[in-house]
Amino acid sequence: MANIRPLSDALSKKAIAELNERPERIQEDLNAFRQWIAKTAYMRSRIDDQFLIAFLRGCKYSLERAKEKLDMFYTVRTMSPELIRGRDPEDPKTLEIIRLGVGLALPNTESPDSPRVILIRPAMYDPAKYTIEDVIRVSTMANDLMMVEDDNFVIAGQIGILDLANVTMAHFLQFSPSFVKKMTMMSQEASPLRQKGFHYINTPSGFELVFNMFKNFMSEKNKSRLYVHGHDLESLYEHVPKRLLPAEYGGEAGPIQDIINRAEKKFLANREYFLEEDQYGTDERKRPGRPKDAESLFGVDGSFRQLQVD
Repeated sequence: MANIRPLSDALSKKAIAELNERPERIQEDLNAFRQWIAKTAYMRSRIDDQFLIAFLRGCKYSLERAKEKLDMFYTVRTMSPELIRGRDPEDPKTLEIIRLGVGLALPNTESPDSPRVILIRPAMYDPAKYTIEDVIRVSTMANDLMMVEDDNFVIAGQIGILDLANVTMAHFLQFSPSFVKKMTMMSQEASPLRQKGFHYINTPSGFELVFNMFKNFMSEKNKSRLYVHGHDLESLYEHVPKRLLPAEYGGEAGPIQDIINRAEKKFLANREYFLEEDQYGTDERKRPGRPKDAESLFGVDGSFRQLQVD
């Protein structure tokens, strides 16, 4: 029997209805996926059931799409060592960023089969002290943990709330075009996770102008999932019930510090998992056909090329 967490009735029904999950066939699907990985000489991947099923579910059980997604998951990471390598939660700088609570998964969902809500507060970090790469490294750690531990996150998806209160020009200046390209690829092509909505709150003046420029490059589907609320939390509550939000946002999910403390414990308890990550990735010298590199993936110059994993 597949070594995966049993789902609640509500999430099991959603996985069957929306993701083409067939409980009687899960083991067969996982075996086929694992056999392909074993034959893929250029990629070293985790092969445990709970990790792999996140890709199958995220790709609605299309094995071909799951293969492409897993390949891209490890390829983008191999080409972005500044975002992935050295993710030890006991490292002093990493622990400092965890304790800032820049990105937090909120504890409750609207219903048993609803998406996980993620609160992002960029102004919590000082851009003079930390780079955006430092912050995103911790974000990838949180995502990786939820991918294997949070069934709402994997099956129902995620809703993001981006709080832009007190964000400065120094924060925005850390977003180089090559970094934005990496982040876009990492979240769209290289992740099995489902984005179900994104809400912008406490937006600064002039934000709409920039936001509308970005929207021009988005698909209609993605555009329809973006909401700008300005400073009006009442309009946010129409989409994300107040009871799901921390006390600081008028909600009933307790103080933010309690959510940060729980997250810190989880990061530290999973330290071995993060340390193991350094052994996974792609070796482009072994890839059939043309090897992938940073330039072909992200369109950045040769100075960004990275060494392959040995």
